[in-house]
Amino acid sequence: MASTRPDGVDRLPPSPGAGRPAAARAPAALAGLLATAVALGLAELVAGLSRGTGSLVVAVGDAVVRAVPGWLERWAIATFGTADKPVLLTGILVLSAAFGAALGLLGRRRRLLADAGLVAFAVLGVAAASADARTQTAAAVAAGVVGAAGGIATLHVLLRTAPRTDASAARPEGVAGGTPGDPDLAADGVASPPAVLGRRSFLALAAAAAGVAAIGAGAGRWLASSRVVEQVRAAIRIPRPAQPAPAVDPRAALDVPGLSPLFTPNEDFYRIDTALTVPRVDPADWSLEVRGMVDRPFRLTYDELLAMPHIETDITLSCVSNQVGGDLVGNARWQGVPLHVLLERAGVRPGATQLLGRSVDGFTAGFPTELALALPQALVAVAMNGEPLPVEHGFPARIVVPGLYGYVSATKWLSAIELTTFEAEQGFWIPRGWAREGPVKTQSRIDVPRRSARVPAGRTVVAGVAWAPTRAIERVEVRVDDGPWAEAQLAAAIGPDTWRQWRYDWDATGGSHTLAVRATDGTGEVQTAERAPVAPDGATGHHTIEVTVEG
Repeated sequence: MASTRPDGVDRLPPSPGAGRPAAARAPAALAGLLATAVALGLAELVAGLSRGTGSLVVAVGDAVVRAVPGWLERWAIATFGTADKPVLLTGILVLSAAFGAALGLLGRRRRLLADAGLVAFAVLGVAAASADARTQTAAAVAAGVVGAAGGIATLHVLLRTAPRTDASAARPEGVAGGTPGDPDLAADGVASPPAVLGRRSFLALAAAAAGVAAIGAGAGRWLASSRVVEQVRAAIRIPRPAQPAPAVDPRAALDVPGLSPLFTPNEDFYRIDTALTVPRVDPADWSLEVRGMVDRPFRLTYDELLAMPHIETDITLSCVSNQVGGDLVGNARWQGVPLHVLLERAGVRPGATQLLGRSVDGFTAGFPTELALALPQALVAVAMNGEPLPVEHGFPARIVVPGLYGYVSATKWLSAIELTTFEAEQGFWIPRGWAREGPVKTQSRIDVPRRSARVPAGRTVVAGVAWAPTRAIERVEVRVDDGPWAEAQLAAAIGPDTWRQWRYDWDATGGSHTLAVRATDGTGEVQTAERAPVAPDGATGHHTIEVTVEG
């Protein structure tokens, strides 16, 4: 029956629970989110304590990387660059949080279904981790079980103490609120305690759950970090190479502020690979196997690899995903054992057309065997710029091949070299739409001035780098607006496999101008002006920038 307010406006009696859903849902959603966080944190802790499995979250991310189509991978690299992996992991955590909040809402009325959701969440992580050949299934299951159990317990405790509604605190003492089926009723039919007390208990337990999640995740990631491997790496002494690199001509480095250095520091060298977290490889437990279509397969320990005669060589590496003018390219001094030495020891059989590098994380990259035999600078590298390979760049060993994009050659965290055919097996990226062979294209880049820079009128330095590994750089030219191509000054070359610095002195006049650069390699081929995307075998075109001259 309707009641009449003093102002004469009729009002229907409130329906049971009116005004309560939003107040009740927020704590339930938070309970589910924290339960999922605890599950993830405990699973990370168990995984960190175990040498038999890695992070279940990272395992799910690795599964996503393996499953995404090539076009999506290209979009991610073009959009996020080297931040693509943190973005993916952040996305997984955000989805996990949303999933947890949904489980919390479900758990208000269907507790068993919410529990089943957390179990399914753990099963997904265990299944993804078990797909990695390095994972011990028992260790992955242990991480999943502990995580799921902790998450379920947290969900139950938080939902039982979650404040039901703000209205419950205003009820007269001794009056039980709610109706049959009302979530304000406890499981035994007795009204929930006043909201103020419930809220305090809930917030205290929620804070405790957040602490458990944070400590578990932090400790797990610390235990799983490369700190121990870094300590081992720091103690390694790389032997002097039997064939050192030639001394660098002082004229090879131009003194132009803002110009890319001749050698890219290790900490600034680009990193593009499929590993969401850097593999932890203890060289004491590591070995390199040479197998497949060979007469004499063998295996080398790290110490045995270090004891072999080494060469030192300067090579510019470039990622196939590097856009025209992009920074996914770097030059370094590498040291290691020539691939042809290892292949000659193994005895390559006729018909073995592909050398396939296998990483400890399952990544593969293959290129023609004939190149490995013909290029004396192609290496199993153990050092980079005078120190053991950085962990993120492939420690303890990786393949470096001049003139090939990394997706077909640069296997990091190398575990095996397999001689096979292109018909028998394809490298990781080939089924995803990339070309089978990936020779690096002749490229040049303007470093100085920067895009959209404002420069004073008068003599202005334009400078950058150009590269065409195995073919060398013979000429670089610069064009201002629609004017003629003018030859730039080249720094001295340090070898055919590295980039060369260049500079052009421009008499800048006021206004907006377009600067373009092109290079000519040692074969006489001029860098094409035709624009092409990075897929399927590398971008082409001239790097151009707009600048404004003041004055």
